[in-house]
Amino acid sequence: MVWSNRRTAAAGVTLAVLASAACGAGDDGASADAANAYNTLKPGELTVAVQPYMPYTATRGDKLVGIDSEILQHVAAKLKLKLKPRVTDFTGMLGSVQSRRADITIGGIAWTKERQAQGLFTDPPYYSPPAMAVRGDAQYPTVENLKGLSMGTVTGYVWVKSIQAVPGAKLHTYPNANGVFNDLGAGRISVGFLDPLLIIYTQQKRPDLKFTTRYLTPPTDAQVKQNAALEYLRPYMTSFYIPKQEPKLEQAVSAGIREMYADGSMAALVKKYGGDPEQFLKASPWMAAERQGVDRPAGWRPPSL
Repeated sequence: MVWSNRRTAAAGVTLAVLASAACGAGDDGASADAANAYNTLKPGELTVAVQPYMPYTATRGDKLVGIDSEILQHVAAKLKLKLKPRVTDFTGMLGSVQSRRADITIGGIAWTKERQAQGLFTDPPYYSPPAMAVRGDAQYPTVENLKGLSMGTVTGYVWVKSIQAVPGAKLHTYPNANGVFNDLGAGRISVGFLDPLLIIYTQQKRPDLKFTTRYLTPPTDAQVKQNAALEYLRPYMTSFYIPKQEPKLEQAVSAGIREMYADGSMAALVKKYGGDPEQFLKASPWMAAERQGVDRPAGWRPPSL
């Protein structure tokens, strides 16, 4: 993300909400409340579900690395929370939050109405422009140019439905991004839709695959109105995803994200990972309306440079 990005509006995991035992009166109860102000699974600790997805997320030993990881580290330090990585795949990331086996998941995850119904999304740490990995130096500037092509993405990512909405397109899905890149390099697909920083990162690391990073001209409002599945061929909001039972944590992380916009540290991180803050940190005009009245109040505005 789209850790996803990046990520499709897949059906979520049905939750069985576990009731917490009430703290007893007295000093011990007050201390327990203070020690776990954010209602995390373990006081003072943030269990973070991630998949290896550089440059967004990965682990080195017991440490999280990548742009999303660094953002969360910055915020967690201010909240005095220690990060505990839990490595899984993308489906497991969402499922871990929805079943409350993790306190948060990160990695370019796209905000969707379906997902917010089963979890809490933070304010966007950054936005993801529509990027493509294309075989050779081909040019596909618009949706019309994609008609009839074989295109790939990862199972569960936001681009699954968007590719299906392109007339004549042949969808190929893979368990991870490596499958997309390998089939692109082998000529079995012409275009791969993945997160922009991942495409740039892999192009630099794997020149033998002989693909190019391209940006799609976003579909117009009229095109999206005619076919809502084209929405994720436009820039989208990434977010961190948190269980329904932890609203205080969501509010605190969202506040930390906005502080990083204000003090310039978010722009510095985007540049560090090869992104342009003008693309990654400016909200598109339609984004506020997507969340207003859904999981944000009517006057909400997404953070922006």
